[in-house]
Amino acid sequence: MADVADWQGRYFEDFAVGDVHQHQRGRTISEVDNTWFTLLTMNTNQMHFNRHYAERSTFGKLLVNSGFTIALVLGMTVQDLSENAIANLAMTDIALTHPVFVGDTLYAESKITDLRESNSRPYAGIVSAMTRGLNQDGDVVMTYNRTVMVYKRSAPQDKDLFPRAEEPWPDA
Repeated sequence: MADVADWQGRYFEDFAVGDVHQHQRGRTISEVDNTWFTLLTMNTNQMHFNRHYAERSTFGKLLVNSGFTIALVLGMTVQDLSENAIANLAMTDIALTHPVFVGDTLYAESKITDLRESNSRPYAGIVSAMTRGLNQDGDVVMTYNRTVMVYKRSAPQDKDLFPRAEEPWPDA
């Protein structure tokens, strides 16, 4: 029986400037997501958790907390961009370009804008990307630039972490 190598994320060598990654999973935002995130972060703007208040606002309905939108879109990119990251180095130029509402489904895509070797860590490289979040209609709801330090394939730090079972697999 052979071990099957599962997806382990991209390493520095797997990126190329100009590549566009359409991140696989979309996510529909529920009222519970929005309310919990808003209360967890102590955001007291009633636009996010008071339907009666929000109905009287410019939008006429609950507005998704922009912190949640940013966190969700960032999370969608991890499998493709930063699963093997050592550290986030920067998030800049965040723009919230279209309102997001409860019930919207968000998607994310990223374009690699720059690559360079790390000056301080020979086992790592620096990856920069522009990311945009899209709603179900294709409206760009947000954009940002992000820079992360990512392990190279040869880095020893992320290898051989999975424990070996004391007992072998039984024969089928």
